[in-house]
Amino acid sequence: MNLRDSLPLFGMPLMLLFVQLLAIPLAFPMQQAGLAAFEDPGSVANPLIFIAILLALTFVMLMMIRRGVRRIIALFIAFSIFIAFIYIFGSLSLLYLGMTVVSGVISVALAGAATAILYLYPEWYVIDILGVLIAAGIASLFGISLSILPVIVLLVLLALYDALSVYRTKHMIALAEGVLDMKTPILVVIPKRRTYSFIKEGVRVGDSERGAYIMGMGDLIMPSILVVSSHVFLGPPSLLPSSLPTIGAMAGSLAGMAVLLFMVQQGKPHAGLPPLNAGVIGGFLIGCALSGMGVFCI
Repeated sequence: MNLRDSLPLFGMPLMLLFVQLLAIPLAFPMQQAGLAAFEDPGSVANPLIFIAILLALTFVMLMMIRRGVRRIIALFIAFSIFIAFIYIFGSLSLLYLGMTVVSGVISVALAGAATAILYLYPEWYVIDILGVLIAAGIASLFGISLSILPVIVLLVLLALYDALSVYRTKHMIALAEGVLDMKTPILVVIPKRRTYSFIKEGVRVGDSERGAYIMGMGDLIMPSILVVSSHVFLGPPSLLPSSLPTIGAMAGSLAGMAVLLFMVQQGKPHAGLPPLNAGVIGGFLIGCALSGMGVFCI
């Protein structure tokens, strides 16, 4: 592969880095707004609840894809994206404007506008920019909701589930193909050439001649949850990554991304979470060791 062909591959780690750098400063306003997803962030039952909800949603979406009710799927995903934007813009509005009618109206208006743009003009750069914002908001939400041990449990379980669903049951591939056929903006797209248009060309899973690389938004969100959690529960209050465990987690996630990119060069779909989650956990533990905290990080 020459340099020109390899340049698009730098887009994936850059987007992962942007998600994490944006998710960290979002954590503080979300905490101030009281937007934690779980009441007890230290409970190891939280990852099990998360997995159960994920399995239920995956099953429902697969059933709807097989029955051909794509309009319902599109409406459900659009509503979910809208709610995610409300969380993001709402936390920022509450931080800077307080609990007022104006802040609520602004949050809903921005969320509606962002969702409308995604669906009215789903070009790859629109999807990527707003996708990074969504991923950062969701990573920040769960990063403040789960302390270190529950996050690690969650990442291990999700990595196992992702590998099983891609390599054994293959239902995640079927889900991805259904979502791509609808051009639903719940993934990120990295074009291989400047003339590529997601609106006109789309992309097919496993097609070696496709005009773009694709990555599920979950591959950006899940490793970033540990980055945010380590920053919130271990690092000093700051808008930037300032502790060795957090910096180690970020570096480890990028190393995991490098492994994933090596795998996707084979032209086949691969489970992203096993290398990504292994990388972020490994980097976090190395950061803990270098900081002198060791197992006390967990």
